[in-house]
Amino acid sequence: MSERLSAPSVTVSIRMVSQLLDRLGAHHTRALDCIARAGIAPPLLDQESARVTVEQFALFYRTLAIELDDETPGMFSRPLRAGTLKFLCLGMLDAANLRVALHRFCWFFRLVLDDLHFEMGEEDGLTRIALVERTDLGHHRILILELMLMLVQGIASWMIERKLLFARVDLNYPAPAHAGEYINMYAGPARFDQARTALFIEPVFMDAPIRQDKASLSGFLRKAPMDWIHVSVSERLFTHRVRDLLEASLGQPQSVEDVARALHVSPRTLARRLDAEGTHFQAVKDALRRDVAIARISRTDQAIASIGAELGFDDPAAFNRAFKQWTGTPPGSYRRLVAAPAARVRSRAAT
Repeated sequence: MSERLSAPSVTVSIRMVSQLLDRLGAHHTRALDCIARAGIAPPLLDQESARVTVEQFALFYRTLAIELDDETPGMFSRPLRAGTLKFLCLGMLDAANLRVALHRFCWFFRLVLDDLHFEMGEEDGLTRIALVERTDLGHHRILILELMLMLVQGIASWMIERKLLFARVDLNYPAPAHAGEYINMYAGPARFDQARTALFIEPVFMDAPIRQDKASLSGFLRKAPMDWIHVSVSERLFTHRVRDLLEASLGQPQSVEDVARALHVSPRTLARRLDAEGTHFQAVKDALRRDVAIARISRTDQAIASIGAELGFDDPAAFNRAFKQWTGTPPGSYRRLVAAPAARVRSRAAT
C-alpha cells in the first residue's frame, strides 16, 4: 500500500489511450485486451473528460508494444521491433556529453524511420532538435508528435541523470483543446502555430556528461514511457513548485498568500509568474486535487468521503460533483470500473 500511495499523483487524459486505440485498426481487439490488462476500464474510453494515472497509461503502452512487437505501436509505416530503443540507448551511453549523444539519437532515427526524422541544429544560441515529417502522419498527428517529443525528453533526461529543461517547445500546429496539459508534459514553455516542431535546449545541458551505464538501462526501459511523460514538480517552472508545495500540505488550508510566502515572492509576483506559464493558482490547485483523487480511488480502498475530506471538500456531495466533472463518472462508479479489469488480470495470473 505504501508504494502505491507514494507513486506520483499524475494523470493523463484518456485521449492518449483512445487515440492509440483508434490508430490500430486491425489490432483493435488485442489493444482492448492491453487496455484491460493495464487496469483501464473500457467504458472510460467513451468519456472525453476521463483520465487515467500515468502508471496505467505507461503499462498500457508497454503491454501494447510487446503484444504488437512495435515500440511505437501503430504510429508509423513500419514498426520499431522489440529492442530498438535499447539498441539506441546502448549507442548513446559512451558519448562524451549530451550533445554527442543527441547527435547519435538523430542519426539513429534517420536509419530506422521513414515517416519522421530528427534534425539537430543551432538557433539563437540554443540547440534545436526539430521533428521533420517526411509523410502525412494522419488524423493522430498531434499525438505522435507529442509522444516523440516526450521520447527525446525522457531519454535525454535519463542520460544526464537530471530533468532536461527546455528554453521552449515549438509546435507546428494550433493550440489543441488540451493545450493546458502541456505544462505537465514538457519541462519548458510551449508555443503553438510555429514554423516547425522542435525542442530548444540551453548549452549548459548539452555539455552535461552522460551519467548512465548498461546496468541502469534495463530499469529505465522497464518503466518506459512513464519517465518520458512526467515532469518533476520540483523543477524551475513556478507551476511545478506551487504544485509541490500544495501536495506537501494536502489536508491543510493553503491560500495563494501562504504559497507565495513559502516561495519568497509576493502574491502579485506569483500570479504574474503563473500567468506567464499559462495558468493560475486555482487551476494548479484544482489539477492537483483531481490527480490525487483519481490516483487514490484507482490505487487504494480508502473511503471516498475520506479522500474528499483530505482534499478540502467538507461536503461529500461537492466532492462527488467535482469528481464527475473531472472524469465524467462519479467516484464510486469510477472505482468499480477500474477495479473490474484489475480483478480480471489477477484472476488470469492466478490460473
